[in-house]
Amino acid sequence: MGKYCLILLGVWATLLPVATPAPTTADAPPSWAFPVTPANFKPEPDDGKLRHVPGSNLAYTLKQVRDLFAAPDWHPSEHPPMPGIVAQGRRPDVYACGVCHRADGPGGPENSSLAGLPAAYIEQQVAAFKSGARNSSVMQRKPPQFMITAAKAATTAEIKVAAAYFSSLKLRSNIRVVEASSVPKTYITGDHLALAKNAGQEPLGQRIIEVPEDLQQFWSRDTHARFVVYAPVGSIRKGKALVTSGAGKTLPCAGCHGTNLQGLGPFPGIAGRSPSYFVRQLYDFKHGARKGASSAVMMPTVEKLNIDDMIALAAYAASLPP
Repeated sequence: MGKYCLILLGVWATLLPVATPAPTTADAPPSWAFPVTPANFKPEPDDGKLRHVPGSNLAYTLKQVRDLFAAPDWHPSEHPPMPGIVAQGRRPDVYACGVCHRADGPGGPENSSLAGLPAAYIEQQVAAFKSGARNSSVMQRKPPQFMITAAKAATTAEIKVAAAYFSSLKLRSNIRVVEASSVPKTYITGDHLALAKNAGQEPLGQRIIEVPEDLQQFWSRDTHARFVVYAPVGSIRKGKALVTSGAGKTLPCAGCHGTNLQGLGPFPGIAGRSPSYFVRQLYDFKHGARKGASSAVMMPTVEKLNIDDMIALAAYAASLPP
């Protein structure tokens, strides 16, 4: 463990979370990273037909894949049997973990990927949701609402079982990062972005646009769903400089997250995971929505970062193999 990591562990053990001023309008949560599905959005109606995904001989209806207490398992031979808390949850408030995070933990742009994270880290984060230490800068989003509800109702034993299961899995590469100056137009659905059909292009500007390559496959909660990430030109190069040297704005990430950002000891891997989620976490740490033990560790890392820096860090991390 490097010098920075030892220093930060000491900070973690001795400091309380630091109060952070509310963001100004110019520094408000970016809507592309914190998408909220409009109240008047009407989801696709269930027509009762069976849905299929590539590489699976199973079938589910739209109603079944939307059931918060039954995680679709399109590829059961690819992972150990899901524990009950992951597969079915426990009514009325402990939703099946595998619904949002998927059967073998790849998650999606709207929430977190859990596969391969340290079990103790997963337990710590659920405890932070349970205690109220961890929230979101945009609480209108459904994923943090669901997570807080489930965490508060889950037992210690249930959390340990789910954490051990997801920790035992290996995250597969499912993200393709494309640097671009213009991108297809998008809309918000399920608190994430999706490509708008035949709507043309628009300037990307200083945003990250992360969308499923096949929206129906992702809506079906298929763990093989893949994503394309559009990032500003030069983001990966800038992100690499921030990660490796800090570039005068942050601490080198390798001290805690490992040389290839694949995790180190109790610290989670951040390579090859959703950049939308990545930016939300950096923003939440900086602005005090994500508190608890890890906030003291992260504060020296995030306090000088602006949104452009967060975009670059997220784009570079997403471009790496998990």
